[in-house]
Amino acid sequence: MDINWYPGHMTSARRRIEEDIKLCDIVIELLDARIPGSSRNPDIDKLAANKKRLILLNKADLADGGITDAWIKYYESSGIKVLALDSRVRKQTQKVSAAVREVCKDKIERDRSRGIMNRPIKAMIAGIPNVGKSTFINSFVGKASAKTGNKPGVTRGNQWVRLSKDINMLDTPGILWPKFDDEQTGINLALTGSINDNILPIYDLSLILIDYMKTNYCNIMHDRYIINESLDSPHILEAIAINRKCLLKGEEPDIDRAAKLIIDDLRAGRLGRISLEKPAQS
Repeated sequence: MDINWYPGHMTSARRRIEEDIKLCDIVIELLDARIPGSSRNPDIDKLAANKKRLILLNKADLADGGITDAWIKYYESSGIKVLALDSRVRKQTQKVSAAVREVCKDKIERDRSRGIMNRPIKAMIAGIPNVGKSTFINSFVGKASAKTGNKPGVTRGNQWVRLSKDINMLDTPGILWPKFDDEQTGINLALTGSINDNILPIYDLSLILIDYMKTNYCNIMHDRYIINESLDSPHILEAIAINRKCLLKGEEPDIDRAAKLIIDDLRAGRLGRISLEKPAQS
């Protein structure tokens, strides 16, 4: 399945990030906890090579907790501080301030030794489209400081936001990279909503999701849709259409509507806490 989405505005957005990152002390990368490998933009590693790093595994409430723990160990083994959170919960986002100070403690101590007190830490928050950066910032600050939406690419320009008296954060547009290294990365990004649905083969994606659920989360689809999981994936999709009244004229199953339904259920957490990938070393 060929999935590739790199609109022209992402080229200019990457260029802006490359320039603005020079102003920042730390780069906070927001990843989707369901796909922490696929949602990590390799361009960020290159751009932030000499910066302090913090990874936030957002939407952890939608991900498999055991697998999320494995991802935390995976990234922390590389010396990167990691937090798992649901960015809609302000109490959880407040933990980020302490993590930023911990990662930047050398800078803070160096400033103090020079007699510089209370100079704000400049943090850049980066990530792919629809990973929840703006929701995170608004939850952290407690007001609508950044535009939000459930479609990729809502944030268009870079904007500074004061998170606290000692942390200023630069919000950046979500960017993908020009070409995915493997097909599975594109599939994972598509399933979780980071690529515009209008260009996606929703039917094919739904069959891939059904196959994955049968192998990794047995009985969840049976319990959710009251269907026989021993059927092949096209017949499972047909059964979902019938049981959920996704019907065309003449009572024919509306397969396209059922395909969209199961993907929407995954994204909203209605299938339960599902992770779509594990770290390579686990």
